[in-house]
Amino acid sequence: MRLFIASPIILDNYAGIRNDFDGIIEGKWVKEEHLHLTWVFLGERSDEESVIKMMQNIPALQQEVEIAGVGYFGRPPRIFFADAANKLLYDKAAEFKEAGFDLYRFKPHITLCRIKKIHDYRNYKALIIKYKERILGEVKREIILYESRLHGEGPEYLCRWGNPAI
Repeated sequence: MRLFIASPIILDNYAGIRNDFDGIIEGKWVKEEHLHLTWVFLGERSDEESVIKMMQNIPALQQEVEIAGVGYFGRPPRIFFADAANKLLYDKAAEFKEAGFDLYRFKPHITLCRIKKIHDYRNYKALIIKYKERILGEVKREIILYESRLHGEGPEYLCRWGNPAI
């Protein structure tokens, strides 16, 4: 099974973000119900018990954490994301490392769109600046082990361990 550890998130106006960038970027937008902050992508595993055992030593986040601003990865940009760079998330990432998980180059973010093409680079950069410090939502406290099943119409996420509160 294909596993990852994540926290659910709530965006206040995902449709508004998509609308603002409509016609400016082209790509595959993540379905709103699938938005999450990934802590660790584990990939294919035959057994989840060892992962659950490691996760039992990692408590939930102390509080919800603000998501503020947007950004991108890649040159040219390939991943458009909501930013969640907050000290509490980096502290929690350290707990994952102490528990034995590999968080190679961890950058807390929520993938919004996998960009195929930017049609209007000037307006794209202007919107990135416009959204720079805008509060977009929050990362929920829960930490959940998900199974990702890939289908032609998109992924399906199943909770394998934890308490999804959304």
